[in-house]
Amino acid sequence: MSVEEHYVFKGVYHLRTEGQRILLTENLDRGFSVYGERLFTIGGLEYREWVPFRSKLAAAILCGLKGWNLGRGRTVLYLGAASGTTLSHVSDIIGREGFAYAIEFAPRVMSQLIERVARRRRNVVAVFADARMPERYAGIVDIVDLIYCDIAQPEQSRILVENAEHFLKRGGEVMIAIKSRSIDSVEEPEKIYRREIKTMEDWGFKVLETTNLAPYEEDHVLVRARYE
Repeated sequence: MSVEEHYVFKGVYHLRTEGQRILLTENLDRGFSVYGERLFTIGGLEYREWVPFRSKLAAAILCGLKGWNLGRGRTVLYLGAASGTTLSHVSDIIGREGFAYAIEFAPRVMSQLIERVARRRRNVVAVFADARMPERYAGIVDIVDLIYCDIAQPEQSRILVENAEHFLKRGGEVMIAIKSRSIDSVEEPEKIYRREIKTMEDWGFKVLETTNLAPYEEDHVLVRARYE
């Protein structure tokens, strides 16, 4: 087995074994598997498998995402952190020098997020709050380099914009996973994507790329944009 760092995404690795190529991040919480992912010890370091069918961000990398504003020491606001699957890999990537604020409103998954990620990692704080009301956690969240948004809400782009106005530094980036069926179960997905992107552009975002997440997620795209 051999591990290579991704040539674009620092902090992300490839494991080549038996003809497979597996995405990895270096485990910040050695010995612990967050969601049942495999752990690999190679060269004295421990890595966690980053499963694309469980994480839209991993899926985006494998589907051709060209860049991001993540890396060691970055600060992140994660809207819709759920039980912490993708967040835990973001935590690995930003390292101990970075910090992530995890917003989640569902009590059951919030308890899992705290138990599996926030209590075990010093670079994550879990915030029990509604992403539609950023003013309610303005006293907790600081200015960040990146907002990652994965919320199943009909107006998710507007919610992202409002959070950016509160917390995202100028020149910072956003990534938003748009699930068309969560917005409108009847309308054509492409129309929904265009409408959500236009909302972002109208509020001063420059869209950098759009990545379709098939075959890992149906009717999903990941949009990356810069706040100008």
